[in-house]
Amino acid sequence: MHERVANLLGAAALAVTDRVLAGARANAGVSASGAAALVVASTGHELSVTELGRRIGLSQSAAARMVDSLEGKRLLERRPRHGREVAVGLTDEGHRVARGLLDARGTGLESLLDALSPAEQKQLGDLLSTLLTRIHQDVGNADLLCRLCDRASCTTDAVCPVGQAQRDGPG
Repeated sequence: MHERVANLLGAAALAVTDRVLAGARANAGVSASGAAALVVASTGHELSVTELGRRIGLSQSAAARMVDSLEGKRLLERRPRHGREVAVGLTDEGHRVARGLLDARGTGLESLLDALSPAEQKQLGDLLSTLLTRIHQDVGNADLLCRLCDRASCTTDAVCPVGQAQRDGPG
């Protein structure tokens, strides 16, 4: 049975990923990493290109290319910081697109949950919290794991399991 459940989980995870990423491309016209960068930047913290890349799983050079692309679309802009340091922040259009990405993501995922009763949705939420806590042990980085999360929805009336795992983890 364990092998079957693992296979079902893999198929479901891939299908959900495809749905989320298709929505990102359709609604914003950006890559998966571009969508993640917009969502991460929408939290209001100006980050360096290197830090933004780290949070979405890109090398510094790949992050710089992605920022160039998003800057060309007028979604992100570089802003001077201390000395030669530069921060990246969303433009007004970038904020609008990031919100649209999260809204489309939520709509697509919520429509899948319509197949489940409220009790089943609660049970699935509990199971996903357990799985995400375990996944965090492998990934070790809440920013990376939650790079396309709608953080406000995850923390309304609940504790984010990934954030809690980060707080409970070593160091």
